[in-house]
Amino acid sequence: MKTSARIAAGSLLALLLAAACDRKSTPSLVTGPPAGQVDSARLLSADAEPQSWLTAGRDFGKSHFSPLTRIDKGNVRSVGFAWEYATHTNRGLQATPIVVDGVMYTSGVAGRVYALDAATGKELWSFDPQVDGQVSRKACCDNVNRGVAVWRGKVYVAALDGRLFALDAGSGAILWQTDTVIDHARGYTSTGAPEIAGSNIVIGNAGGEYDARGYISAYDLDDGSLSWRFFTVPGDPRKPFEHPELELAARTWDPASRWELGLGAPVWDGMVYDPALDLLYIATGNALPWSQGKRSPAGGDNLFACSVLAINATTGRMAWYYQEVPADQWDYDSNAPMILADLTIGGQKRAVLMHAPKNGFFYVFDRKTGEVISAKNFVPVNWTKGLDPKTFKPIIDREAVDYSGSPKAVYPWGGGAHSWAPMAYSTQTGLVYIPVTEGANILFDATDRIERRPALTNSVTSSIALGAFRSMPPANLPARIKTALAAPDLTRNVPHKGLQSYLDAWDPVRQQRVWRVAMANLFDRGGVLATGSGLVAQGNMAGALNFHDASSGALLHSIDTGTSIVAAPMTYSIGTEQYVAVMASVGGGPLSFNPPPDSAAYKYGNQGRILVFKLGGGVTPKPALLPPVEPIPQPPPLRATAEIVARGASLFAQNCSRCHANVSTRGSTPDLRRMSAATHAAFEQIVLKGALRPRGMPQWDDVLSESDTQAIHAHLISLGWETFRQESEQRSGTTPAR
Repeated sequence: MKTSARIAAGSLLALLLAAACDRKSTPSLVTGPPAGQVDSARLLSADAEPQSWLTAGRDFGKSHFSPLTRIDKGNVRSVGFAWEYATHTNRGLQATPIVVDGVMYTSGVAGRVYALDAATGKELWSFDPQVDGQVSRKACCDNVNRGVAVWRGKVYVAALDGRLFALDAGSGAILWQTDTVIDHARGYTSTGAPEIAGSNIVIGNAGGEYDARGYISAYDLDDGSLSWRFFTVPGDPRKPFEHPELELAARTWDPASRWELGLGAPVWDGMVYDPALDLLYIATGNALPWSQGKRSPAGGDNLFACSVLAINATTGRMAWYYQEVPADQWDYDSNAPMILADLTIGGQKRAVLMHAPKNGFFYVFDRKTGEVISAKNFVPVNWTKGLDPKTFKPIIDREAVDYSGSPKAVYPWGGGAHSWAPMAYSTQTGLVYIPVTEGANILFDATDRIERRPALTNSVTSSIALGAFRSMPPANLPARIKTALAAPDLTRNVPHKGLQSYLDAWDPVRQQRVWRVAMANLFDRGGVLATGSGLVAQGNMAGALNFHDASSGALLHSIDTGTSIVAAPMTYSIGTEQYVAVMASVGGGPLSFNPPPDSAAYKYGNQGRILVFKLGGGVTPKPALLPPVEPIPQPPPLRATAEIVARGASLFAQNCSRCHANVSTRGSTPDLRRMSAATHAAFEQIVLKGALRPRGMPQWDDVLSESDTQAIHAHLISLGWETFRQESEQRSGTTPAR
């Protein structure tokens, strides 16, 4: 099917005039061929131009490995600051930049794009998609974006609101745009990097905690017309299947499934394309709601959630699939990045796909047939007793991890053994370098029935990461849940009572760990770069960019940047100079809103930066330390009853707590315990009328009534008084009245 996205001449003129308000450009200092000229021949020969970084993972296989060797183990200690670029944002930066012919292209918050002179950092042009702040309500895990694609003079990016843009690589002008969201009444956003697949550009979406139905869309590279669309779970059974694969999938769902909730399985990240096979590999997210008994009461594997699928990029038809987590109810998305490589296994060269998703297993697939060549857990797991030796299908340990009756400790934790942060495969060492976290979640159902909340969270299941920042659940839980949570047997057999992150070196042929480096912060699970000189680079929450020996894990050099890093570094060269670049600003999940006290974001703030380093570089300039926290202003009098305050606490937890943790003054969203008198006075205007919508605070009048808003305000005033009293007691030993 081809749906036209061509823009009529008059509309095109209007669009270009509007686009001029959204982008900035300066005369280019980069000379040479026309900008952004990446094509199939060039990409297949990526190793012949090691100075470039042509895709988010450098090559078509997304190895995150560079053959460059000028920076090596012997001289890495002299690597220092070359230049930086300020993005003037304070939300998470997760993209890996692309460098083509001396120009760096990368994306930022909500789908902004930056084109920079890669030698100097001078801005050539920038693009802002002007996303409505209301869309933030649909973003589970910050307004992040994981990168761009560059192809034949165009830069492709997906904005947070689901619009896909093709920009002129030389100027940033919009060449075409299309809306990829099929239903804006649902909780769809786009945070992943689009993928070039044959003659198409492909993008998925996020929303697996909301009410999304997963799908990917393929658009013509030249004009943006829709080529095909593939849904990852069935839709309303009263309607025909959109494509044949859904008939197979539907057999694994209860006919009485909660179709109106969307069922999840979004493709929010994790795509890679093999041009020789014309196969696009996608990985799908968790099923929705988390609890299988609430979404598909009769059970079933619930295809194609938590799966890897191979899709013919020309036709949009599925070639093969493997479900990594049948009947998922632990938030084990399979969206972690995949790597395509050639491995010698049993004396035979195999074209493989390697994957280390949240469920804790490292998989090696034959990427042509889908055969599971090998699979082994790389962290402790208890959700499965193991894999069937013939089919490699997981054997679910329901007695250990089915929380429908009582809370259960399940590991890996919900954040996953490995999630979105890129791993790297070195053809030199034969090892895969993985950012890993070990730990457990306590999962439980605190409600018996789900009513759909349009475009809002519908995951329902409560999840507590052991040792993480969240406190235990509130006191108004059912008595059976509180009793079960207090039972010592609940966590007795959990290997880690808290969470611990590592950098692991994994042998994919022998399926064994070669070395491991323990991290200082549980969120030190940033993306990884490997180089031909035997180096592995990774940033951390403290703001350090660390260089390790790829053979042993030994720390060779550390650069203190003053900005927390979660994105993967990359490297390129111009002339004889090799550079290492990384995007710096923490974000994803709660990290933007509640940075850990030992993080650079907590100490220096979270202003976005693109940082670049070279041999003989200088000391990296750090942001100024944040000033001491001001004493909390005295809140207004609390006139609401205890019942209203309790109702406000429940409404706040349901609608507001994802962004406002109210435990730290150092996040990118305000600590609402510390509202000023002016903010208290304008509270209803902000919440119900969207007074701060242009600054990213959504409007809530379609969800909350005036009395709801007043109850939330009362809850926050109560919290404010608790904090005010505590601070006053610490200062003077007296307790103020309220």
